[in-house]
Amino acid sequence: MSDQKKISEDKRYNKLIVVLSVTIPLAVAALFGIKIDYELPIFLPPIYACINAITALVLVLAFIAIRNKKVKLHERLMTFAIVLSVLFLLMYIAYHMTSDSTKFGGEGITKYFYYFVLITHILMSIAVIPFVLITYVRAITNNIEKHKKIAKITFPLWFYVAITGVVVYIMISPYY
Repeated sequence: MSDQKKISEDKRYNKLIVVLSVTIPLAVAALFGIKIDYELPIFLPPIYACINAITALVLVLAFIAIRNKKVKLHERLMTFAIVLSVLFLLMYIAYHMTSDSTKFGGEGITKYFYYFVLITHILMSIAVIPFVLITYVRAITNNIEKHKKIAKITFPLWFYVAITGVVVYIMISPYY
């Protein structure tokens, strides 16, 4: 595929990437303001924390796969990581639309550490959306050189979001 055609393919997806990158965080914020009078079971937070942990593992396995030139395995793992992230997001929204937020009860340095991790997790989870989408589009449009360049940014961001999601859950779990 020529460079011009790859650029054209990428551009075809740009509007969708922008729309999703803006709509997803806004929708999540809006849905947090909606409370449904139905309480989901308390076991949901550990489930979506496990989904974050599995996502982190899948990302590492995908990285190893591509390093070993197992392209098909890498593709499947990355698609699975996206599915896991979407599943996490749906469960997270459902839980927070039906349950009150849990307040962190720690004190001192632990409290500051928790809020630092939580805030960076939230900000990076918003920032990673366009990176994941652009990286994925560059892969499916076979724009591999550009895919590799952005993947070097996307992987650590996404991995950080997945790991800190688990850390946030572990730190707040005693207060559920």
